[in-house]
Amino acid sequence: MALPKKPVTGMKDILPGEMEIRDYVQKAVREIYGKFGFTEIETPVVEHIENLTSNQGGENEKLIFRILKRGEKLNLETARNSSDLTDSGLRYDLTLPLSRYYAAHMNELPSPFKALQMGNVFRADRPQKGRFRQFMQCDIDILGDDSNLSEIELISATTTLLTHIGFEKFTVKISDRRILKAMAAYSGFPEEEYDKIFIILDKMDKIGIEGVREELLKAGYDKTNVEKYLKLFGSEKTGTDAIGELKETMKDHLPEGTAESLMSIVDCVNAVKTGNFSISFDPTLVRGMAYYTGTIFEITIDEFGSSIAGGGRYDGMVERFTGNKVPACGFSIGFERIITMLLDRGFKVPGKEKKAAFLIEKKITGERLNGIMKEAAEKRKEGYTVLCAKMMKNKKFQKDNLEAAGYTEIVEFFDK
Repeated sequence: MALPKKPVTGMKDILPGEMEIRDYVQKAVREIYGKFGFTEIETPVVEHIENLTSNQGGENEKLIFRILKRGEKLNLETARNSSDLTDSGLRYDLTLPLSRYYAAHMNELPSPFKALQMGNVFRADRPQKGRFRQFMQCDIDILGDDSNLSEIELISATTTLLTHIGFEKFTVKISDRRILKAMAAYSGFPEEEYDKIFIILDKMDKIGIEGVREELLKAGYDKTNVEKYLKLFGSEKTGTDAIGELKETMKDHLPEGTAESLMSIVDCVNAVKTGNFSISFDPTLVRGMAYYTGTIFEITIDEFGSSIAGGGRYDGMVERFTGNKVPACGFSIGFERIITMLLDRGFKVPGKEKKAAFLIEKKITGERLNGIMKEAAEKRKEGYTVLCAKMMKNKKFQKDNLEAAGYTEIVEFFDK
């Protein structure tokens, strides 16, 4: 019986052309983030199930690929639920594994610790363009620094990277979970309802303010509270002016220094930026993860129609492992979305223009073959990518494939 040719649903095989682009982006990530002082680490793809189901991952905890217990631990006869069958699972992001990693090794690491991670994560999600069940994530995080220098560094590093790989005219949206909560408190909503309200607010860009009003009223919230809440989003001011206006309106509900810190981040990023992008305050920005405690940010590119990077401050997560408060802030780029965009653009990796293919007739051996291989070695010293291959009977098919792969020089060697 023939084996199936298709990969598992939601997973993908990567062809050489895409792999070249992925390698280029990963190299750029290491180079750019390295210049900002981030050091690369690696964690296992498998985590203990109790870590993965700690109520910190939001909706992602419903998408965990669980791993069955092995050997004597797996007892199907006495199992009553899934917890009796599984003791580990595949990681759904890199933030939670980093928190466990830091808790285990904090005495061996510098403070603050600036971490870079690249690795595959797994979610039992519905596949779509640029979104798979196995996908690469790329995160930078700063642990041990409670100042807004962390946010400034994370945003500066990420925007520098995106500019380096050819993106421009993108927008960094920024807000703060404390501002979100203050707006809800000012409007008279009970604290236990905040998460439900934020889920509705997060739809603002899709259904508009009227759609949000309709959903809030449909959910049973008081009309007076809803109108007071939505009025906060109606300001014509932008940037730091909008932050200042909210501060004045909600001064009895907003924690001291929150607005000033956010304004400082916006001002500093604008002062040092080198790319063609904008940073703007967006009070409708929510970010879905339950672990965010302060500043949150997201990067959108109009041509893609959605965010390609996001993150924020999660000061409470490491504490769950250590019992001690450890400030933490991180930014993750949508690696797979970026690769999809570059492929759609027909992106060519810089520095790969010098590609030569040596097609060698099968009869060639001995000194003649040695000479050809030496010639290939010399061209590689000159900076060429040189492919040596036996000449096929259908040379046109072979040449067409090589040209499609970017080989601009094709040299044929025949037996004399």
